Amino acid sequence: MSAAVETPFRRLVSEFSTSPVAVGAGIAVVLIILAATFAEFVVPQNPYDLASLNILDGSLPPMSEGFEGNYYLLGTDEQGRDMFSAMIYGLRTSLLVSFIAVTSAVLIGMTLGMFAAWRGGWVESLIMRIVDIQLSFPALLVALILLAILGKGVDKVIIALIMIQWAYFARTTRGAALSEIRKDYVMAARCTALGQMRILFRHVLPNCLPPVIVIATVQIANAIAIEASLSFLGVGVPITEPSLGLLISNGFGYLLSGRYWISFYPGIALLLTLTCINLVGDQMRDVLNPRLHK
Repeated sequence: MSAAVETPFRRLVSEFSTSPVAVGAGIAVVLIILAATFAEFVVPQNPYDLASLNILDGSLPPMSEGFEGNYYLLGTDEQGRDMFSAMIYGLRTSLLVSFIAVTSAVLIGMTLGMFAAWRGGWVESLIMRIVDIQLSFPALLVALILLAILGKGVDKVIIALIMIQWAYFARTTRGAALSEIRKDYVMAARCTALGQMRILFRHVLPNCLPPVIVIATVQIANAIAIEASLSFLGVGVPITEPSLGLLISNGFGYLLSGRYWISFYPGIALLLTLTCINLVGDQMRDVLNPRLHK
């Protein structure tokens, strides 16, 4: 029996598995994604289907039985929505918004960062000055200004997140690309008949991916936190869309009245999701950055 061939993916998995905490966080993230993706088959109620709600079940505490015999593990809100179901649907919105926004920001930021590093001169100076201006403002403040102009909506939140996140990837890609462009293999490729775009995206880009992957993992957590903050403030997704930020906002006024679960459990779900994603990102940073290896 021949030994398994060592591949970059196998090596990545092997080094990532050296941290039990990161492995546990990764498993938790996978379970959260699966639960949010297949929410219809996981939760007992569609909390945003008005026909399935019963106002008589409003504000029931955890471990309660409803008017029609339904069992509510985490209780209900004032409208009779099952909190567990609402949280899973809210996680779906948060993950979808963050994934689309970060993916789009990666594509835009990497393209501009690669172009700036390759062309240099005034093109690089212009792009990087725009990046510096973008990063000099707090992300939440920029998002609030953009949503004040664009209005509410999931698509508007995605646009705002792209606008505040592309600069991180542009700066990271530009720094990595500058280091790669000076290496011998790029010099050799330039002496051949290979086109500039092929050299950039076929040879330089793959070697710039490790730091971008790490930043993308962290930015997914940041995007979820910003989306929840915007929804909590009432300028993010509309009230007809599920969102952890909206759930926390809806229950905020009941915290001192004894009905803590309306806001508490969505807050715990948001905290655990962000913590698990950040733990995975920290381990990915250690694995993909050889300078941090001891």
